[in-house]
Amino acid sequence: MKKIVLIFGIIAGMIVSAMLFISMATQSVDFENGELLGYATMIIALSTIFFGIKTYRDKHLDGSIKFGKAFLMGLYITLIASAMYTVSWMIILNTSAENFMEDYYQHSVEQLKQSGQTQAEIDLQIQQMEEFKELYKNPIVHIGVTFLEIFPVGLLISIISAAILRKRKIILVES
Repeated sequence: MKKIVLIFGIIAGMIVSAMLFISMATQSVDFENGELLGYATMIIALSTIFFGIKTYRDKHLDGSIKFGKAFLMGLYITLIASAMYTVSWMIILNTSAENFMEDYYQHSVEQLKQSGQTQAEIDLQIQQMEEFKELYKNPIVHIGVTFLEIFPVGLLISIISAAILRKRKIILVES
């Protein structure tokens, strides 16, 4: 199980990390579409959870796996991919995107001004963003926030994959 978890976790981590490096290197930061691209990449990369569980189930457990064991495998794959994603973002942020938070803040303020909200609502949200911007300077908070961008996606995919693959007749491949 360890080998399969490592292989599929590293593959997922490499996919999200590569897309992160490529997207940050090849385009100016696009806050509108960047989030969509980021989460789409996470879903594609973390689909390796399904294939990792399936590989283990079919090759080592005669086509049958309990939900708990399948979920645990997905969780481990998620942890590896999330750690790789977090390290990649920290490298990017500290080498080529030092102004990311300030740029994101400015973009968000502009969006708020165009949102049609009352000035009081805008001021409150700007104050909250300024507080978060200050918190984000703390490396522990920064690492935690980055980790929590991808981890819930992997958790959800782990639950879905474990639920689907616990059934013996679902997508069984004879070897």
